[in-house]
Amino acid sequence: MRLGDDIDDHCSRCKRTTDHSVVSMTGEDVLKTRCRTCNSEHKFRQNKGRKKEMTAKEAFDHVLASVTGAQAETSSTTKKKKK
Repeated sequence: MRLGDDIDDHCSRCKRTTDHSVVSMTGEDVLKTRCRTCNSEHKFRQNKGRKKEMTAKEAFDHVLASVTGAQAETSSTTKKKKK
């Protein structure tokens, strides 16, 4: 690993794992990284976020629940308007 190399890390501003550039090192250890999405600098977290990232199934279930919930709300509001 060298300064300027690309590395994956958890960004505290983006709240997800994104591409980062190595900004600071001590010997072989990476100390600071810069997010290539939002340009924020932070200490190297070794790609460990606070929350566990969702699996594909969990993400699908979450989106499906939000879509079906939104459709149920819109159909109930149209029934109220017709009365």
